[in-house]
Amino acid sequence: MLHVQDLMATNLFTLKKSDSLMAAKSLMELARIRHIPVVENGNIFVGLITHRDILSSTLSKLADIDEDVQDEIEAGIPVSEIMRSDIYTVAPHASLRDAAELLLNHKYGCLPVVEKDRLVGIITEADFLRLTIDLMDALDT
Repeated sequence: MLHVQDLMATNLFTLKKSDSLMAAKSLMELARIRHIPVVENGNIFVGLITHRDILSSTLSKLADIDEDVQDEIEAGIPVSEIMRSDIYTVAPHASLRDAAELLLNHKYGCLPVVEKDRLVGIITEADFLRLTIDLMDALDT
């Protein structure tokens, strides 16, 4: 049986609660990711910020606000104001099937992987798509 630890990413980008909305936006753009775990003291998982959270928290380009002013506003908003803390997590030894069901049934894009309150990885929809492609390739050969 495959477990979450067999598929999860462990080289993670993280933020702290005191980091700014601007930092979160920049990190997502530079790293081309849609989910950033938020950690404190010794990698303790405290929340998650998603691309959707950022979109709903930023000013619309249609608001006719100068880009510098918008950047200044976003630099003053801490991640703690927009992150979600009521996040389902999974343990590294959880089955991949159980994790996939959680993602599908709750329409989540990712699950932080937590062991003894510490963030040890993340598993995303994209990880499952890569696994599906690998399995289809294996079936074709």
